[in-house]
Amino acid sequence: MTADVSLELLEQATDGIVVINERNEVVFFNPAAEKLWGYTESEVLGTNVNRLVPSVYRHEHDSYIDRNRETGRDRIVGTSREVTFENKTGDHISGEMSISSAVLGPDRKRYYMAIMKGVTEESHRRKLHDLQNTVFEAISNDMGIPDVADLVCREVESFVPNTVAVIILLGDNNRLRIMSGPGLPRHYATALENVVLSEDDLATISRDPLAVGRIVWDSYSSLGISLGLHNCWASAIKSRNGRISGIFALYSRNQYQLSDWPQKIVSGSVSFCGVVIENYEAQQHISQLANYDSLTGFLNRSAVHKVIRSMIDLPGDNNFAIFMVDIDRFRDINDTLGHMNGDAFLKAIAQRLKTLSRSNYILSRSGADEFVIVLPDTNEARAVIFADRLIKGMQEPVEIAGNLLVVSLGIGISIFPENGPDGQSLLSHAESAMRRCKKAGRGGYCVSSTADNRAAEDRLLLGSALRDSLARGLLNLHYQPQVDIRTNRLYGAEALSRWNHPTLGNIYPSRFIAVAEDTGQIETIGAWSLEEAVSQIVRWDKEGLYVPAVSVNLSAVHFCNRDLPALIERILREHDVEPKRLTVEITESVMMGENEETMKGLAAIRSLGVGLSMDDFGTGYSSLSRLTRLPLTEIKIDRSFIMNLEQDANAQAVTTAVIGIGNRLNMTVVTEGVETEQQLKLLQDLHCDVAQGYLFARPMTPQDMLAWARQPHPWSPDPLLAP
Repeated sequence: MTADVSLELLEQATDGIVVINERNEVVFFNPAAEKLWGYTESEVLGTNVNRLVPSVYRHEHDSYIDRNRETGRDRIVGTSREVTFENKTGDHISGEMSISSAVLGPDRKRYYMAIMKGVTEESHRRKLHDLQNTVFEAISNDMGIPDVADLVCREVESFVPNTVAVIILLGDNNRLRIMSGPGLPRHYATALENVVLSEDDLATISRDPLAVGRIVWDSYSSLGISLGLHNCWASAIKSRNGRISGIFALYSRNQYQLSDWPQKIVSGSVSFCGVVIENYEAQQHISQLANYDSLTGFLNRSAVHKVIRSMIDLPGDNNFAIFMVDIDRFRDINDTLGHMNGDAFLKAIAQRLKTLSRSNYILSRSGADEFVIVLPDTNEARAVIFADRLIKGMQEPVEIAGNLLVVSLGIGISIFPENGPDGQSLLSHAESAMRRCKKAGRGGYCVSSTADNRAAEDRLLLGSALRDSLARGLLNLHYQPQVDIRTNRLYGAEALSRWNHPTLGNIYPSRFIAVAEDTGQIETIGAWSLEEAVSQIVRWDKEGLYVPAVSVNLSAVHFCNRDLPALIERILREHDVEPKRLTVEITESVMMGENEETMKGLAAIRSLGVGLSMDDFGTGYSSLSRLTRLPLTEIKIDRSFIMNLEQDANAQAVTTAVIGIGNRLNMTVVTEGVETEQQLKLLQDLHCDVAQGYLFARPMTPQDMLAWARQPHPWSPDPLLAP
């Protein structure tokens, strides 16, 4: 083959061919190379070859070649690899280059020949196949989905030099949201995230996925060009059920489009981009289930705890308010209208709470009818303003199943850092304030106070100590005598719980009984009190002191337990004590409940022969009609009526009325808090049956009670028990 034929073959080769001489000057540049680089042959021949390499390598390119000439070693010569180079306009082009060298001519000069192929579709397919495998492997190895999305963008950007790849999600209400696109200019990303696709848009791109380019480029090309973006290739991403789930877009910083292969790269990437989005949506759904309430869409209890913890950990001086919001009488709505309508009611309330709250407020459903609202950067004054807004905003009725329901809320408020250093304390204080609010009346708010904080501390510290003391038998009963003021004889004694802790000291019943009720230990204390009081009757009998009856206070919680009558019967039987010698005191809250189970329990206790006493009668909301329906043997007039009995005509009138009611209903009337001879004389004149108070004795230990019974008393010349 002649030299002319060889040269002609090189001229007509479909791949770009460049030959340089010993001075690194271009001595051959074929038409295919002209097309690739955009230079004419005349512009290149005789110039240094470094103008054809990427600008970042130009200043050192001669030294690379010289080193090869000297050593004959190089990692490029004799190999084939993909490279990125710049054309005449400065655009980045990918190609596959192979370099060979030869020593020619009589002077034995070394020449280099580079053959540059444009990247082929086969190469594209291979790259995309490798990337797809990489994506699937990353997902199977539990790489974070945002990291996988970033990996896709980086790899595609390496396929098409000088570009920016972006994965866009189709979010709520068909609004676009950037999932990954680190290289996308911020202003352009903001513009895209303001785009909301219409139903017509979705229908169009569902038929033609490439039509999405009109949305992510045509409408914003002026902005893109101002930010250095000159072209865009894009395709819609469809889920397996055909739903449009996102968009994959590739923006180019090159000014000219040299081929259509970037669009093919984008279209080829759509399938595994869809897998990335599906996995992302699956993780979001799992997160939704783990952190959000399914009915209202608000954060659940555990999630709001995390949010509060993160707010506490913020640096600097920050404050915020926590609202514990409880819906009044929600159980009535559920029972009357059914659970489905109850759920509809809760959703309506949640929506109204959201409407009344600012966008940066954190909303949570923490219980069946309880919500938590966290107000960032809020002090007590601003919290109270929002509480008023909530209460007023709930005044408009909610329509559920044709019923107009008026909503009232009980709201408790705690403030960080004033009401506690941690989330649990803040929530506990807000809840205590809410309970206090509901006790005071419906439809209001209370801000956590020092008393609330003390109650919370009691629940935490005293609750644990009380449980330990019960297990170790550190509680004991004191007894206050009750005297029949018609005969001046012992009528009975009231058993009163006392707790003297080894380190905490003497703790008043008003504190630890409330803690016992809050911490679920009150039933244990009640059962222990019954057992201890009945056994004390037996011990007194053996010591010669006959106490006709001992009364034991039980809380409303006990009467919710249908096993209470059986427990009382067992205790009396095991100690062989007559039922009439035990009296169970109930509070007015038991009478107010008046549910069927409670009434059955009271009747069963009375049928045993055990006495039933209404404690502190007149301090609550008792009605005479309820009083007549209970199987009571005794009513106790609260000490508050006795305090001013000598001077207050109204107190005398009320006391007279209660004594009269008791006498007419054949109930024994016991008056508490008797401290003076004048009070005792008035009660005798009013025909009261029994009196109890400091005039006779303070609560005392069983042994002190025994000694007290052996002594003479001003109101009784003879001792109750012979010495």
